[in-house]
Amino acid sequence: MLADNHTIFDPVTYILTGIPGTEESHVWIGIPFCLMYVMTLCGNSLILFIILTEQSLHEPMYLFVSMLAAADLLLSTTTVPKMLAVFWFRAGEITLAGCLTQMFFIHVSFIAESAILLAMAFDRYVAICDPLRYTSVLTKSVIGKMGLAVITRSFCIIFPLILLTKQLKFCRTNLLPHTYCEHMILARLACDNIKIHVWYGVAVAILVIGLDIVLIAVSYGLILRAVFRFPSKDARLKALRTCGSHICVILMFYVPAVFSSLAHQFGHIIPGYIVNLLANLYVLIPPMLNPIVYGVTTKEILKRVINVFYLCWSRSSLLN
Repeated sequence: MLADNHTIFDPVTYILTGIPGTEESHVWIGIPFCLMYVMTLCGNSLILFIILTEQSLHEPMYLFVSMLAAADLLLSTTTVPKMLAVFWFRAGEITLAGCLTQMFFIHVSFIAESAILLAMAFDRYVAICDPLRYTSVLTKSVIGKMGLAVITRSFCIIFPLILLTKQLKFCRTNLLPHTYCEHMILARLACDNIKIHVWYGVAVAILVIGLDIVLIAVSYGLILRAVFRFPSKDARLKALRTCGSHICVILMFYVPAVFSSLAHQFGHIIPGYIVNLLANLYVLIPPMLNPIVYGVTTKEILKRVINVFYLCWSRSSLLN
């Protein structure tokens, strides 16, 4: 039941309405979204399986790739099933607790992915700029501590935001014009002053994500400087190839995030369905493409992916 614009109320459920202005096309929009989700599940699960079961891949770079795959699975699984329920069954009802939980995992996975990309940039920096110390610097113990730091940092940044949102008093409507619970969309339904939410978001964007981007850029600046000092052209090309997949993943992660953030900031000039669509593609495309990029560009992973498919084909042939 909807409330008027001035009554403070405590809604039992909120209703995710999907992408505003495209209601008649929701069923068709859901089909490519579903296919992308299936590819995300299969690709990231395969990457995780190969890295965790293959002893020779228990090296820093591949362990960071497995962390990224886990974060991608968390992000897509937190959002896409509910998204499809909205598109196909109009099942947009979600409790406040459910909404806050979804919001928590979405933002935690985003902050975690940014930290993992920074850790991967550091890994490439040590591997190329100080190769003799690579195995002594990035031990399994250090990588485990870095993984724990990623989780702790993400939790400590996002949990206060969830507490702040939980304290809000709502007086507008229980309709959320989105396919998943996003912080500012929920906060804008409150009749309280949400300046602290706006500034918290700005602080996280600048001091956390912005700092990660700067450190990644510095790492690659130092890497490029070291690479172009290599005497051999082949050595330079080999070093650049090892970083190529990581640079692709960085661009796929940050570019859609920046566009989505700008679209939210300038939502009064950009049509609502464009803003919403960008936000949806952001949680779908990078998790789907990351395993493809690493599977195609990393020789060791590609070789084992081919082996997995060959074994599956051989067994199916024997059964037939």
